[in-house]
Amino acid sequence: MSTIHPLACVDAKAELGRDVNVGPFAYIGPGVRVGDGCVVHHHASLLGPAEFGPANVFFPQCVVGGAPQDLKYKGGPTRLVTGRDNVFRESVTVHRGTEVDRGSQGETRIGDNNLLMVGAHIAHDVHLGDNIILANNVLIAGHVKIEDRVNVGGGSAMHHFVTVGKYAYVGGMTRVTHDVPPFMKVLGYDQEVRGANGEGMRRWKIPDGSIAAVRRAWKLMYARHGVVLGIREIEANGLIDDPHVRYLVAFLKRKLEFGVFGRVREHFREDADSDRESFYSAKS
Repeated sequence: MSTIHPLACVDAKAELGRDVNVGPFAYIGPGVRVGDGCVVHHHASLLGPAEFGPANVFFPQCVVGGAPQDLKYKGGPTRLVTGRDNVFRESVTVHRGTEVDRGSQGETRIGDNNLLMVGAHIAHDVHLGDNIILANNVLIAGHVKIEDRVNVGGGSAMHHFVTVGKYAYVGGMTRVTHDVPPFMKVLGYDQEVRGANGEGMRRWKIPDGSIAAVRRAWKLMYARHGVVLGIREIEANGLIDDPHVRYLVAFLKRKLEFGVFGRVREHFREDADSDRESFYSAKS
């Protein structure tokens, strides 16, 4: 049975599952579907259209499902969809997608078991995988894709259309302007690849042999020959037979072939420039 505090505001057009707990002064707007077992703490705001899977937790002052900060957005029925067991800490903001017919599917997606710490921002059309940790004040711009089991340190910011490969580690205060290779650690203003994320791979039970292979691949591509010559040697010496190295090489080949400013997703971008003239004239 759901528990809704008498001082909470739940719109008549919102849908709540079983055993949902809603605290005082929380707001759940029209078009919001809240899955079983979710906890909406006091002063949290869930805006729609949005669909939240079971067992998500929303802490005070988070605003999840708000309209995108995109000049192209004209109020269309875009949405946010999340999986289960995500935690949205205090002051987290997550925005819905942009228009469906302007190079976007109109949807922001968040997978399962993600932790978004205090002050993190997820912009429009972002796709988050599973088991991701975003530390305090991480800023994720529009259309970014973050694959599974990625850790992002506090104060980092990601340019729009960036892809972050699985098991990557992004150090605190890092400026991410191009795609981050899977299994790698990147850090700093220039997003330098500092090595393989061996500790993160161990935590997720990747075999020691694969961790060693990824480290060898890093040395060949980043400490010795450069990415292009490193890939050639990896393919020649049989290191490519390891599935994790193969995934890493495929990721980098896509970046080399399709990357625009180092971002593969930028290559497939279809939307036009933001219509600033009509936006500001409408406000005058």
